[in-house]
Amino acid sequence: MRGMLPLWGSCRQGRLRGSSAALLILLAAGACAPKPDAAAPTAMALNCAEPFEAQAARIEAQPHLVPAPHESAEPYLFYSTEDGHASYLITEKGAPGHPAILMQRAVGGDVKTTGCPYGDRKGYNQLLAYLDGLKAWTRK
Repeated sequence: MRGMLPLWGSCRQGRLRGSSAALLILLAAGACAPKPDAAAPTAMALNCAEPFEAQAARIEAQPHLVPAPHESAEPYLFYSTEDGHASYLITEKGAPGHPAILMQRAVGGDVKTTGCPYGDRKGYNQLLAYLDGLKAWTRK
């Protein structure tokens, strides 16, 4: 009688049901486990040889880029990567240094600012100083 199935309610059947339930729980948990992270998307580097409009369009078309809410009083567009490692500032008409694009990257605990001054260099330097000033700003 070794090959017989356990009777309903027997101790052996309870162990089989318990083992089956545990196996189902483990399989379900494995299916819901987080997948290994794909490589974080790399933010597009600036290419100052590219025309302003083309580069601005390429930046805005990047996947995993989040636009900041646009303030109508500010002639700038701000974008950041989802992981927060890079940000872009694209000037609009009326901004100092327009047209210009600036980029900030988080590198080893520091923020590096680079940019492309397509317009007035004095206005661009004003923007650069403004962004660099934000790095040092703290809430009092």
